Amino acid sequence: MQKNSFPAVSNEAGWRCHGNLWSNLREVCELLHIPAPAASADEEVLFQHVRFKAGQRVHTIGQNFETLYIVNSGFLKTVLIDEYGNEQVLSFPMKGDLLGIDGIHNQHHASEAVALSDCDIILLPYRTFSVLGRTYAELEQAMYSVMSRELVREQLMIGMLSALSAEAKVARFLTNLGERFSQLGYSGKFFNLRMTRHEIGSYLGLTLETVSRTLSAFNEMGLISVDQRQIGLLDAAALKTLRRLPPTKGRNKVSEKVSEKVSALVGKNLMPQWGKEVAVALN
Repeated sequence: MQKNSFPAVSNEAGWRCHGNLWSNLREVCELLHIPAPAASADEEVLFQHVRFKAGQRVHTIGQNFETLYIVNSGFLKTVLIDEYGNEQVLSFPMKGDLLGIDGIHNQHHASEAVALSDCDIILLPYRTFSVLGRTYAELEQAMYSVMSRELVREQLMIGMLSALSAEAKVARFLTNLGERFSQLGYSGKFFNLRMTRHEIGSYLGLTLETVSRTLSAFNEMGLISVDQRQIGLLDAAALKTLRRLPPTKGRNKVSEKVSEKVSALVGKNLMPQWGKEVAVALN
């Protein structure tokens, strides 16, 4: 089997180990949700996995571009850092996402990717991708589709930032995150936030105080439950359509309605155990 050589990487990138796990082309295509070339000898080309601890950098700003990165497990953030050291969060990649396309333009990465949890990343050397693309035209087209998917996601976020109120931004962020978890086979209603409130604020163009205050208000209204980083979406439909926070009296009315709905779910045994505890607290 042909194994791709491990690419040269700067020490700043914080590689933990080279790892012993490899994936073939078919497995990589499944992870990216694209069809594998029907006539490919995918068992002959293997792609290496590398593990990162939370806080380690997958690639850094200015690093030579040699590799695309596919998230096999874990959560990351991509950021820009200005000359004063201020950080702007661009995205929160998770399983099945493609990283590193920012380096294609001038052969140097314009952003950096940082692990928010322990991660398993698959390395896709760009030179290997180019060779495979010349051999299998459908694979090249599918990979470009994946890159376009990442760009479209960023464009949708830019549109959201320009059109919504602060409260609506936080609400959409939570529901979008829940939908992504659901697509990956996890619970889309109850999940842990892998990013800090400060990082959420940077991503949404909001201050830490605004994010914290908005989450507290949603909790007060009964739209969500908050237990440190554990979030429960108790009324995802209301969050999706929320434009602005109602006055305090209005929040109380919303809270009462959601409390009644949650209590009904508890009575039918349709919520997980910790969700029942939340419901009791709301009552």
